[in-house]
Amino acid sequence: MKPKSKTRNNPPATAKHERAGHAYRQAGRKRIVVMGGGTGTYTALTGLKKYPVHLTAIVSMADNGGSTKILREEFGILPPGSVRPAIVALSNAEQALSDLFNFRFENGTGLNGHNFGNLFLTALTKQLGSFEKAIEAAGNVLHIKGEVIPSTLQDCHLFAELENGTVIEGETNIDVPRHNGNLKIRTIWTKPNVKANPKALRAIKEADLIVIGPGDLYSSILPNILVKGMKEALKTSNAKKIYICNIMTKFGETTGFDSGDFVSTIEKYLDKGVLDYVLLNTRKPLASRITKYEKEKAAFVELHEEDFRGSPFKVIKKDVLRKQGLIRHDPEKLAQALLSLL
Repeated sequence: MKPKSKTRNNPPATAKHERAGHAYRQAGRKRIVVMGGGTGTYTALTGLKKYPVHLTAIVSMADNGGSTKILREEFGILPPGSVRPAIVALSNAEQALSDLFNFRFENGTGLNGHNFGNLFLTALTKQLGSFEKAIEAAGNVLHIKGEVIPSTLQDCHLFAELENGTVIEGETNIDVPRHNGNLKIRTIWTKPNVKANPKALRAIKEADLIVIGPGDLYSSILPNILVKGMKEALKTSNAKKIYICNIMTKFGETTGFDSGDFVSTIEKYLDKGVLDYVLLNTRKPLASRITKYEKEKAAFVELHEEDFRGSPFKVIKKDVLRKQGLIRHDPEKLAQALLSLL
């Protein structure tokens, strides 16, 4: 029998994967919910999908920038921009097909700036009459492992009040500030105050482990918690709950934050005593890697032990940094840290 071909999306089982797989098969298939949006959720899902666990991605519906903004306004659909990366992350299709979903048009009247995956989800929504059905159909095309669930099925927009009282409207204006990005965000909310997707609430109730983050704090993670019913579901779920702190700050959102600031902000919206674990990266990138981020006014998130003395959650300190390239979490290191909790 010929060996199966090795593709990036369906990696061969290593001895480490096989040992982990045997352990989880013995204990039954565990259910992991990853909550967030964007590249942080993509990273977590990419690492976890190699293992025999049931994965659910709950993604924010507050995105209103670029291609997504145009499609929301012209077709009246929910934002596909946060859904697409999660679908691609869970994909077991040929790499070329996954890459196609991430392809962005760079010219052409009407198409410039649009992402093929966003257009595909829009077309499916109009054809099938439901954003949820469109996600399911796209998942079937890409042979995803698990499911992708919008945090809400109602249209909403994100607002933020800055420390000087200025109100910023729209997720994209928070994500890429046109205002003074050194001003701290005092609070955020959505208009209207929408209800949580029942499927998302059910996934949280049935989960063994709930992973919050990593990702942009105010524009990707917290919008999920803001929807009505989500906080209560997280508080009453019997699942273990872990927050993954970012490795770098983001100008306009978390300028000047250390690890304690990230965690205290999550607890402000989620309430204290809900988190069971907080995962903090311990390895600082080389100065040469940080230089690029300094131009974007981003900084390494420092770990201060005193911030967590007496905390109701357990602090997990690990090197989860990607060895090279962009300063992000390493998918495999992150997966190993998360699976150890099961």
